[in-house]
Amino acid sequence: MRCNATPEWFSHTRRWLSSSARSRRQVDWQPLWHARPRKHSEIRLANPGASGKALRESSELNLLVMRLKMFPRACLAFALIVSSRAAERPAPSPQTDPARALREYRDFAMGHDGNAARGRELFLSEQLTACVKCHTVDGSSGKAGPDLFAVGDKFPRSALIRAVLEPSAEIAVGYGTTIVETEFGDEFEGVLKQSTADALELMGADGRRVRVVTGEIREQRGSTVSLMPEGLQAGMSLQQFTDLIEYLATLKQPASALTSNRGMPADIPELAQPIAVRPFFSEQMRFPHSFVQKPGDVRSGLVWFGQLPGVSNAYLVVHQTGKIWLLEKQSTNEVKTLFADVAPEIFNERGPNGLLSLAFHPRFRENRKYYLKHQVFEDGRIATTVVERQASPDLRADSGRPSRRLIRIVSVTQDHSGGCIGFGPDGFLYIAMGDTGPQQDPQGHGQDLTTHLAKILRIDVDHANAGLPYAIPADNPFRGRSDARPEIWACGFREPWRFSFDPVTGDLWVGDVGQDRVEEVSIVRRGENHGWNVYEGFEPFSNRYRREGETYVPPVFAYRRKYGNSITGGYVYRGDRRSSFYGVYICGDYTSHRIWGLKQQDRTLRIVRQIGTAPQGIASFATDERGEIYVVGYEGMIYQLDFTGTSFDDGLKTTPPAAPTASAGKGD
Repeated sequence: MRCNATPEWFSHTRRWLSSSARSRRQVDWQPLWHARPRKHSEIRLANPGASGKALRESSELNLLVMRLKMFPRACLAFALIVSSRAAERPAPSPQTDPARALREYRDFAMGHDGNAARGRELFLSEQLTACVKCHTVDGSSGKAGPDLFAVGDKFPRSALIRAVLEPSAEIAVGYGTTIVETEFGDEFEGVLKQSTADALELMGADGRRVRVVTGEIREQRGSTVSLMPEGLQAGMSLQQFTDLIEYLATLKQPASALTSNRGMPADIPELAQPIAVRPFFSEQMRFPHSFVQKPGDVRSGLVWFGQLPGVSNAYLVVHQTGKIWLLEKQSTNEVKTLFADVAPEIFNERGPNGLLSLAFHPRFRENRKYYLKHQVFEDGRIATTVVERQASPDLRADSGRPSRRLIRIVSVTQDHSGGCIGFGPDGFLYIAMGDTGPQQDPQGHGQDLTTHLAKILRIDVDHANAGLPYAIPADNPFRGRSDARPEIWACGFREPWRFSFDPVTGDLWVGDVGQDRVEEVSIVRRGENHGWNVYEGFEPFSNRYRREGETYVPPVFAYRRKYGNSITGGYVYRGDRRSSFYGVYICGDYTSHRIWGLKQQDRTLRIVRQIGTAPQGIASFATDERGEIYVVGYEGMIYQLDFTGTSFDDGLKTTPPAAPTASAGKGD
């Protein structure tokens, strides 16, 4: 076979290798059992007698060749293979401007129908695309890349196209590249599949696993560059690329894949007259949002919004990068000023990390205390912290005093750190922590009471126990047990992104982001086990950490992939008592932008409706002192929900759900 690769391709691939690979030994992945890595000096490069520039070029070329061997050869077939089944429209010329070539593929796939059967052949071909080397489509998630079981439900066509054309632009949560350097000078990279106190396991793009003993790790770091190489489409004609996209779009969750349950209806009806979702301030006041333009960029946006206690026209707006603004809204003008900037204290370089939540002390107007939840990078690890800060005497800015750290919880990966903190009606601070990965929670953090991970925690910030900057409330369910962390209020969560308390009933509502099949909403009570990873929603997930005699509490509501893939918990509407929405729990999906309202009785779903859609990704909901509800748009806008023009009980549409919209940030 003749290689038609151009010098430009080798230059591009060399740049990709230097930024993505950084591996000296990935061609020699060890079996799952541990073998001591060879020292760097044992690795021989071609032309050992060369020196200077010649040696550098020779070494670089050998690295290039090794990487070509390591990856499934069809992952690089874009440079080495010309399909014998070229369609009417050939691939763009290698000399075409890269941006223009991407546009050609994108525009063609958006404007033309594909053949799903031919696309499936491409997907399964190890010589043309080798997608099957890295991805499963049966829900098993057994390979290096994300399982594509319901990818056609999760994402619209435009997002599928971008995922193939720009694999590093929006890496699926839980599938970022981890790079490990050992004390022997060896370097490994892959997707983290297991992590224990003794060792971690990485899976490379070829599907093989390597086990690295923890005591031999000198440095562990993440990367914003996907294991999937750029340029996969270049080995396909425009029509073949479109066929592949067509096949991916057909991968939807079958109705029979999930057991029927009242709390997980097969179809969610829509209000014929949806609620109004109105911008809360002018377009000129929109807050910043950063897109991923190239590998290495980090996307960030708004994550939290809330009324300044006791001030009817003043609000705080929280940005993931660490900035907090004071927004003052009068009838005739709007003013925003910087309230605080804690960017130097936080970590948000990759994953859904950064400044994620804020909570005012119940006596904020007297003690001026407020609390932040964010990630830090310390001792080579990502950790979630909750800190206490204080506002200035006039409450219009932060006092500038240092943060007081209350708790620090080390993550396993860069994902699933939970997103929310908030004070309950009891005056205690509740903290939502995710399992922190890897995907599927292989270490069983959800069922392990000796870790804070995958739990709802509850602490007393006004007092302190010996050795702690906080106190353990006397009625915490696991206080005094030697086999459990005393801060735990409830367990069995995967990624509890947002929670809230109903101010009338005191119910704690939690939106928990699901793994592969469903998203769920629960009402959580003292000492309960909500099932992860024994259950995902109403469905059994794994028996590995199942305990005989344990009670697993099911959710109130769960929904399938055709409605979205990233739940954002909201609030029970307690605004206008005359409204048909009074007492309805409002929540939504970050990715699909859908907004739902539901009613329950004794934690059993009575009714659920799709009541509207948000213009932006729903990072959070918010409420004010009047009980009105807002949507925090990740892309920089706050929206107020207007319930006055419709009724929760009347006028339903039964049309199928529209395709989800493209969005990224909070992740799944």
